[in-house]
Amino acid sequence: QVQLVESGGGLVQAGGSLRLSCAASGTIFSINVMGWYRQAPGKQRELVATITDGGSTNYADSVKGRFTISRDGAKKTVTLQMNNLKPEDTGVYYCQAPLLGRNYWGQGTQVTVSS
Repeated sequence: QVQLVESGGGLVQAGGSLRLSCAASGTIFSINVMGWYRQAPGKQRELVATITDGGSTNYADSVKGRFTISRDGAKKTVTLQMNNLKPEDTGVYYCQAPLLGRNYWGQGTQVTVSS
């Protein structure tokens, strides 16, 4: 079992920054990759960024150069630094971790970017 708790969302003007954190607990030693996803109103949930336990990262094209995913050495916290935010970045951001064929999700944190 894995529990994921996100924090750090909020309201920001376009061009601003936010930092999201995801605290993991439970059977985290078996997690090889963690990621951030987002879901805008009326749209499907989409991948934002992932990071492996080796530190390899992957980003959606829409956030490359603006967002940075990182994690601590014990894999207990994954952070998403979001810079130069745009209104189209608005949505609920979810932390995700796959484990033994099951996807675990956090409760989500709202990010709203005003123009």
